[in-house]
Amino acid sequence: MSIELGVFLSTLVSNPAMLVVAVLNIGVLIVNGATDAPNAIATVVSTRCLKPTPAIVMAACCNFLGLLIVTLLSSAVAETIFHMVDFSGDSHQALVALMAAMVAIIVWGVSAWYFGLPTSQSHSLIAGLTGAAIALQGGFGGVNWDEWMKVIYGIVLSTFLGFGLGWLNAQAIRRFCSGFDRQRADAFFRWAQVIAGAAGAFMHGAQDGQKFMSIFMLASLLAAGADLPSTITIPIWLMVVCALSLGTGTGLGGKKIIKNVGMDMVKLERYQGFCVSLASTFCLIISTFGGLPVSSTHTNTTAIMGVGRAKCKSAVHWGVAVDMVKTWILTFPGCGILGYVTALLFLAIF
Repeated sequence: MSIELGVFLSTLVSNPAMLVVAVLNIGVLIVNGATDAPNAIATVVSTRCLKPTPAIVMAACCNFLGLLIVTLLSSAVAETIFHMVDFSGDSHQALVALMAAMVAIIVWGVSAWYFGLPTSQSHSLIAGLTGAAIALQGGFGGVNWDEWMKVIYGIVLSTFLGFGLGWLNAQAIRRFCSGFDRQRADAFFRWAQVIAGAAGAFMHGAQDGQKFMSIFMLASLLAAGADLPSTITIPIWLMVVCALSLGTGTGLGGKKIIKNVGMDMVKLERYQGFCVSLASTFCLIISTFGGLPVSSTHTNTTAIMGVGRAKCKSAVHWGVAVDMVKTWILTFPGCGILGYVTALLFLAIF
């Protein structure tokens, strides 16, 4: 089932709750662009392949194209998020709970950005929606566990495959290029890393953008009072709106996260930055077409750890890495509880 642009706009005018959800969802997309998308090009900047400004522009453009092109081929991640929790029942209450989830996600994401912590906006979205659905349905019956398990699969995939591929890529390239002229190899990997970083940003747009497009679809159907369908069709106009919002966020707030991920956790050479981007992109391709909602932040960071570990154990600043892991662990209960409490409050008020 799809939504026409005219119907969507008329619903915004006639339904204040729908308008608020739409505005907040765009806000979350912008925050996602500021906090998550820069991870894809953090190593490109830290190894001085590109300066921050052109790297951020590249990431913003690739986010836009990735969301648009990949979604035309597959919307598996959007389907997973759409069916992950139960917002059925009274449409007004469901919209209010959805609005509460968006507020919780924005508060959590902005706080993380302010402190320079690369918390996953994807995990925040999943946690906030889950907490709000539990509040709406009065218990864990608001969670579709078959779909929610895909989140767990995605975490396992991004952790072990990201780290493993990062380590394996670094080991293989270091041995293969051991006899090459260092200056020529460095020049090659400069541009190879730029291309790989662009590919990572491309897949980030596809993976993360689909999560938020599903929120637009859910809100539109609830506002129309329609039964939630078993499948959804993402309209092109919605792809464009979400892609522009994601790219805007990347352009506005990327530098702080780039420093924390690309510079503070581990010092990388250019070939190592290429290994990180290659591992991260491969993980995102598998998860996006497999319908697994993963964190691009999580995937990229574990790949950095793997590449650093391939050099030596001390190459990774494990204190920074541990702080990031703590943030990921706290996101699910923290943002989930925030979404639950906010939904209860909003349902009582509105």
